[in-house]
Order: sequence, then C-alpha cells, then structure tokens
Amino acid sequence: METERILLRPWLDSDAETLFKYASDPEVGPRAGWPPHQSVEESLEVIRNVFNRDTTTWAIVLKETGGIIGAMGYGSSCDCKMPTRDDEPIVGYWVAKPYWNKGYCTEALRLMLDHIRTTTDIRSLLCGHFMDNPASGRVMEKCGFVPTGEECYDESLYTGQGRPIRVLRLELK
Repeated sequence: METERILLRPWLDSDAETLFKYASDPEVGPRAGWPPHQSVEESLEVIRNVFNRDTTTWAIVLKETGGIIGAMGYGSSCDCKMPTRDDEPIVGYWVAKPYWNKGYCTEALRLMLDHIRTTTDIRSLLCGHFMDNPASGRVMEKCGFVPTGEECYDESLYTGQGRPIRVLRLELK
C-alpha cells in the first residue's frame, strides 16, 4: 500500500533498531498509551508478538528516505476497555516526533482505511485518543471518524488509572 509520500509494509525483525530509536522517546509512547521502549530487544519483542501476531500493524515508511517513521494498524489489542461492537476492530497509530504535524499520520490512516474497505468485510472501526492528545483526534476526524459521545479510561498502571479517552467510530458499510 502506498501514496506519493509513504508506504505501509509489514514489520520485519530487522526494523527493531529503528523502532527502538523512536519508541524509546518519552514523548511518543505515552501519547499512545504505552511506555517508552527500554531496549532494542524489547522493540523486537513488540514486532514479533504485537505487530505481527495480535494485530494487523504496518510500518509507515517515508518513500523519500526508505526509513520507518511510525506504525499504523487495527485489531483487538487494547487494555482500555473500549466500547466496541461485536467484531469491531480498534485502530491504533503513532508517528515519530520528527514527523509530527506533517500530515503523515492522516495519510497513513486514509491509506489503511482504503485497504480495509477493499479487502475486508469490516463494518465499522473504533478508535480513541487521550484527551491530552487532541492532535490524534484531529487525524481521526479528518479521516471520517465521528465522536460517539462516550469516554473510557486507560487502566494501565503505566499511564495512570482513569486517564480519559475520547471515543470515535467510523461506519464503513
């Protein structure tokens, strides 16, 4: 899957060092609800046991450089008890700090949504953003997600219990 500026491709074990470079940034993971990575080995474990097992997650690659700048995916992996419908995946994404506010995340989400519409029978998708990360919510809204009026709370010990998440949904069919 690709656009003029980016492509989405599967994660490889050889991406662990690049993943660690960006996922160890203390400003990246906490905005998405996960702690900064502590080692390349941890990043490799995430590639093998999260990105390539529990969810459908792609590396966002900047075509100009061939470098990974983030991740885009969907699946059932979420500890926040999102109010999903039956068989409704949750969308998740992040982009490395040097690439914030350049439209890459919106572009990647639109690309993934086009892929989902043409290759799956998924009827709707759910996503959410922490209230203190409104930029993520703007990405969702630009791609057609609509606030449900619901909130849920992150229950992980890392981010602090009770951290509110604004919930949005996209009807596909």
